[in-house]
Amino acid sequence: MNLKGRSFLTLKDFSAEEINGLVELAAELKAKKKQGITGNSLKGKNIALIFEKPSTRTRCAFTIGCVDEGGHPEYLGKDDIQLGHKESVEDTARVLGRMFDGIEFRGFHQSTVETLAKYSGVPVWNGLTDEYHPTQILADFLTLKEQFGKLKGLKLVFVGDGRNNMANSLMIGCTKIGVDFAILAPEELWPEEELVSLCREYAKEAGSSLTISAKADIVKDADAVYTDVWCSMGEEDKAAERVALLRPYQVNQELMQKTGKDASIFLHCLPAVKGNEVTEEIFDRFADVVFDEAENRMHTIKAVMVATLGE
Repeated sequence: MNLKGRSFLTLKDFSAEEINGLVELAAELKAKKKQGITGNSLKGKNIALIFEKPSTRTRCAFTIGCVDEGGHPEYLGKDDIQLGHKESVEDTARVLGRMFDGIEFRGFHQSTVETLAKYSGVPVWNGLTDEYHPTQILADFLTLKEQFGKLKGLKLVFVGDGRNNMANSLMIGCTKIGVDFAILAPEELWPEEELVSLCREYAKEAGSSLTISAKADIVKDADAVYTDVWCSMGEEDKAAERVALLRPYQVNQELMQKTGKDASIFLHCLPAVKGNEVTEEIFDRFADVVFDEAENRMHTIKAVMVATLGE
């Protein structure tokens, strides 16, 4: 797997072999860190961390991952630079590319992270946009592998807002690597047909399935049931309407029982609004797995930086 110099903007750009390779590298780096062994692959590298949206896991993961490998991370909040305000994204990209060796971007528009990648001349990593959240998917895959010992052939069901960045990214990642994927959501919140068609092609190639339904029986045989907040950042004005629409899609004891499997797990990318998308009871029962998943953001993000920029 040679990813040197490549950007990480969406999992559409990566093969099943490359995605699996990143998960394996993350597992190795995690095992080393548990033994107190860190690396030098980013020694002498300066990394810009651009945040239009606040963050707990993404910011901490990039910072610690960078420092662990000997690099220097520089946090640039929305009030720290002129990105797209007094200076175009293109020009900001050209400037940052002259000074930094890699750039992380977390914000609203996918077009912004793509422009940064096009004009900076250095690897750019997507820490989350309104469309995609690819680093989270790697953490989810590492967690699934730790729980089940494999990825291919598992079944994962996403419950809730089926057209948000998590549903989009899970759909791409799962169909590419051969995980059977389903979305349980009201029809108003189903993903865009164009992306679904693309992912059906991925699934065909990988020998996996893709199902989208408003009926809860879709969770039968699920190894993992996954949910996310009902209102993404920037959608706060739609909160009441969204809660009313998604109340029947809460992950609770009744829904988890529908998997028909004792070994099924619950996953959440966090932060969670307990009592909305998931009950307190289910969250607490699977808290160890959910916080493994949160920790795995660091190991997988480190793997992305090491693979694309590391020596």
